[in-house]
Order: sequence, then C-alpha cells, then structure tokens
Amino acid sequence: MSNSKKILIADDEPDILEILQFNLEAEGYEVSTAKNGVQAIEKAKATIPDLIILDIMMPGKNGIEVCHYLRMLPAFNNTLIIFLTAMSDDSTEVKGLESGADDYLTKPIRPKVLISKVNALFRRQVKEDDGNLNLGDLKINREKYSVVHKNEEITLARKEFELLSLLASKPGKVFLRNEILSQIWGTEVIVGDRTIDVHIRKIRQKLNLDCIKTVKGVGYKFES
Repeated sequence: MSNSKKILIADDEPDILEILQFNLEAEGYEVSTAKNGVQAIEKAKATIPDLIILDIMMPGKNGIEVCHYLRMLPAFNNTLIIFLTAMSDDSTEVKGLESGADDYLTKPIRPKVLISKVNALFRRQVKEDDGNLNLGDLKINREKYSVVHKNEEITLARKEFELLSLLASKPGKVFLRNEILSQIWGTEVIVGDRTIDVHIRKIRQKLNLDCIKTVKGVGYKFES
C-alpha cells in the first residue's frame, strides 16, 4: 500500500518509537521520529508532516510546549497533532487540547488501534470548497446557512448552525467548552454550559445522526 502522508512520532521511549514506526510504515505512511521535544520541533520544521504524534513527558520541551509552539506557526495550520501519553488525568488532557491538539490518546494502545485512529483522522479531513463543508452525505453551506443530508434540507436555528459548522470544520478535533462559547457566543454574552448542551441536543434531534460525540468533562467533537 502506498501513502503520501507524512507522520512524525516524538517519544523518549525507543521501544515505542520502533513499534509505532514499524506498524505505520507497514500501513504505507512515511514516518520520521524524534526522541525529545527540541528534536521534534526541528524535524517538524524540516518535514512539515501531515500528522504529529506527541508524547507529553519528554526531555528538552514537553509535548504540550511543542504543540503550543507549532500551532503558532502558519506552516502547521493543516497539520494534525495528537497526543499519545501515559498521563490520563482530565487536567492534563484539557491542557493538551487547549495547546492545539486534535485528539488525545492514552497509553498503552495497541498498534492496530492507533492505526485505525490515524486512518480515521485522515479520512475525516474536510473537503471545503467555496464555503461548503462536504462530509459524505452531509453538506454544510456556510454562506447560505443551509444543511443538507441525503438531498434533504434540515432547518437549524442560527446558533445551532454555527455550532454544527464549527464542530464539522475539523472532524475528529475535540472542541473545548470554553472554546465553543468564545467562538459561537463571544465574550460579551454570558451563557452557561447548559446552553451548549441544549443546542447540541437540538442539533442531534434535527439531524438524526450520531455524528456529534461528547468527550466527558472536556467538550464535543464531530465524527463523520
């Protein structure tokens, strides 16, 4: 199987690097590795990978620092970044996602499971054309504020549309609650977490699709 996608794995455990590199290359990906945070930044700048898999606890710079730094560089706007770490506490997960990661996975993870996650992330990258988001049978026109599923138009209230459009703009990415509030309602309007939950519930009912997933204690993500 040939694959033009480039992946960078950064981890300070040689065994993990070797196992993941072997399995991802067997899947057809072009893989490079880094053993610390500083090297991860250098390799990322040199190769501009399509996906970066970051451990958090690394010497030099930790994974969260690496992710935050790369997200400030325009060259990495379209690069997917996921954490693969033994740190499973909610606060670290929130920090990781706030730094700009698209997903957060915890070790140990079977190589086949990781590969399925990676393949899914690449499949879900949205095809966007002239303000349209095309996600299989679901089409979102951000200029006309219209949503069509299997040629049937679905009527959403304005905030419901904006919320769906935000989540669908980056399938697989976990959007934090405060990020959603800021982007959809802004800082001038004071609304509570329940407001998001109510809007999500209404979108789910109207679409009748299981495409918006709740990430407990963190936020929501769109999965096509």
